[in-house]
Amino acid sequence: MTQSSYIFMDFDGVTHPWGEVEDFRCLPQIEAVVRDYAEARIVITADSRAHFTLADLVARFAEDVRPRVSGVTPHLVPRSGAELHGLREREAMLWLAQHVTDTSSASWCALDDAPGNWLTRSRLILTDFKRGFGDEDAAALRRMLDSFRSGTAQPLKSREPSFLRRA
Repeated sequence: MTQSSYIFMDFDGVTHPWGEVEDFRCLPQIEAVVRDYAEARIVITADSRAHFTLADLVARFAEDVRPRVSGVTPHLVPRSGAELHGLREREAMLWLAQHVTDTSSASWCALDDAPGNWLTRSRLILTDFKRGFGDEDAAALRRMLDSFRSGTAQPLKSREPSFLRRA
C-alpha cells in the first residue's frame, strides 16, 4: 500500500480569491485532483481552524472527499513578529510529528497563497491570491503527488526544530 500524502491547505487565496466572498469556488478543482490519489489526505491550515469546529470545516468539502480530511494543524502563537515567517510550516510539522511515525520520510505539500508561511518552498504550491487555485496549480499538485507516489520526490533536509525531534 502507498503511504499517505498530506496536503496542508489554506482557504483564503486558495479555495477562493483572498478578500472576496468565501464561496469556495476553487474547491471542486482541488477535490478533482485529490480524487485521483487515494493516498492523498487534506490537513487544514487556514486561520478559520481557530474559529470553526472541524465538522464545520469538513462540511465545506464534497461528501466523497470529507473522509480524506485528516484534521487541522495546531495553532501556534508567535511571541514576536519574526516568528511569523514559516509559522504554518512549523504548525504542519508539529501535526506530522503527532500523526506520522517518521516525519523525515513523510510525503507532504502545501497549498497556500502566502510564501512566507512556508520555508520549504520545494513543497509549496503557491496560488495567486487574486484568483485562488487554478489549472496551473492543479497540474503542479498532480506532479507533486505523482512524485510522492513514485518515490521520486526530493528528500528534505532536516529543518525540524528541536522540540519536534523524537528522542
